[in-house]
Amino acid sequence: MKSLTTAPNPSAPPRVPQASAPSPTGRERIAPLLQRHGAFAVLVALVLVSSFVFPSFGTLDNAQNVSVQASFIAVVALGMTLVIITGGIDLSVGSVFALGGVLAAWASQYGFWAALLLPLVVCGAIGTLNGLLIARAGMAPFIVTLATLLGARGLLLALTDEGATTYLVPRDSAFAELGQGTLGGFGYPVLVALALFAVGGVVLQRTSFGQSLFAVGGSADAATLMGLPVARTRVLVYLLSGLLAGFAGALNAARLSSGVTIIGSGMELDAIAAVVIGGTLLTGGAGSVSGTLWGVLLLAVIQNLINQIGSLNSSYQSVVSGGFLIVVVVAQRYLARARRT
Repeated sequence: MKSLTTAPNPSAPPRVPQASAPSPTGRERIAPLLQRHGAFAVLVALVLVSSFVFPSFGTLDNAQNVSVQASFIAVVALGMTLVIITGGIDLSVGSVFALGGVLAAWASQYGFWAALLLPLVVCGAIGTLNGLLIARAGMAPFIVTLATLLGARGLLLALTDEGATTYLVPRDSAFAELGQGTLGGFGYPVLVALALFAVGGVVLQRTSFGQSLFAVGGSADAATLMGLPVARTRVLVYLLSGLLAGFAGALNAARLSSGVTIIGSGMELDAIAAVVIGGTLLTGGAGSVSGTLWGVLLLAVIQNLINQIGSLNSSYQSVVSGGFLIVVVVAQRYLARARRT
């Protein structure tokens, strides 16, 4: 029996072999890892080296001190992360932080909830104003938040008669316990900050709102074409930034048992530095709350090491932070270029 074979069709177009997608090179695989986890790697290496060089650095008391000091800027930086991911900036958080502390200290005489809610309402309103002017009126984030930086600081000085009045938190109150109490050897502010970062991580990675932040930061025009509420998203991130800054100020007032008027100056720059060092792009569209946490801890460890050395002035922290920031921004540009090529 003859085998049946299919004769080729001469009129059919020749088959073109499908080109397989090129596998990513080593540089393309390493670039995103360095961007996301570079701050964590530097932090681990710095902690290991410092523990050998300075015996007192690796003690539990020092770890508790560093974590408490870092917890307040961490809460502020969490809100800044959300803002920067959308391609914005918030320069008002330092003044809002100080204002929240004074409002909480003043309201603490009326009970725990008054001390907690008043700074949230006022500072949340400031954040909402920032968002509305930026998202609805089309104003530049730098100009708007610079104006509210000055406005919040002015309101703070008006409430305290140019800093002459100091509002004290009753030491035996539940509100003071929120800032000074401990659980498992670590202060409540540390545990609160970790809880907020856990919630922030889930929101950013597991919710549609979190994904819309990346879309808006990547391209607002494309996000609009996708049907995303770009303006509402921007208003919400500035609202959250104001709420978190005010809440951090309230926590700090509970810790210090008073509303301090002179704090918060330059905190916005520390928050931005921590966010960028943690791998969030200033241009928006990429970032993580875990990276911000490592950036905050890295700057806190550097400050602690300067204190350990003793012979260096604390102002050197600004020098080191600025140097880190320049290195990170240059590295981000190189890694972004490596991922495109």
